[in-house]
Amino acid sequence: MFIDREKILLKDMQIRMLKSAWGNSSTDSAVERITYLSDELKIKGYLAYPSDTSKKYPCIIWCRGGFGNAGALDDFIAQGILGQIASWGYVVFETQYRGNVGGEGKDEFGGEDLNDIFSLIPLADELEFADKNLWGIEGWSRGGMMTYLALTKPNKFKVAITSGGITNLNCSKDESTFMKKLLAHYGNNLDDKHCSQRSIINFVDEMTKDVPLLIMHGLNDDRIPPHHSLDLSVKLIENRIKHRLVMFEDGDHFLRNHKKEIDKLRKKWFDKYLK
Repeated sequence: MFIDREKILLKDMQIRMLKSAWGNSSTDSAVERITYLSDELKIKGYLAYPSDTSKKYPCIIWCRGGFGNAGALDDFIAQGILGQIASWGYVVFETQYRGNVGGEGKDEFGGEDLNDIFSLIPLADELEFADKNLWGIEGWSRGGMMTYLALTKPNKFKVAITSGGITNLNCSKDESTFMKKLLAHYGNNLDDKHCSQRSIINFVDEMTKDVPLLIMHGLNDDRIPPHHSLDLSVKLIENRIKHRLVMFEDGDHFLRNHKKEIDKLRKKWFDKYLK
């Protein structure tokens, strides 16, 4: 349930910057900071939706990357990322995960914090403009890992998207500066056993087979090496799980040089399966 909802207010300069980066429509969507309950913990997040609330819209959960407060959304980024998706005709829910930006509990990087994703779903019952029967999920980087893990649980998702998603923590320990910082942050709380449990590559056969998955990755990703998505695709083929893999030449972790292209891909993928 919602504990608190508060619409964000941005300065004129921020709005101009958002229109330049995400388009005019991103600033037309309503975006709110929210606090909601997950496992009796008060969790922080965001909610975005079209300005016209006289209709019902499919719902999308957007899973942020990073760990701890690193990678958490702020009002500006939330309006850009989530506001843009809302402008496509969706209600968007985002969680900062437990223990972050003032939320209760402890971020376990794919442990009990996975519940914070599923606890967003009942919130749609409190929104008259949300179609609670149509759900998609999207995750970037660590959010990709969370998306993969969510697809191993009973779920309502009809479509999924990931970008630069982590698929194998075990092989990543010495692969990038990001992974070194991650392991240093969690210390002994993220040992080999925990890493294995968070590596979807080890249990692809447990993933939902009827959720079409769009996987995107940059070939120049120096945070999460591109073979993560390539290796996963091989396993998905073996398990006959419907997916599309798109690798971007010269693409970094954030696919900054391909924004228009990936936005078209993402919108088309969501619209195909949710509308």
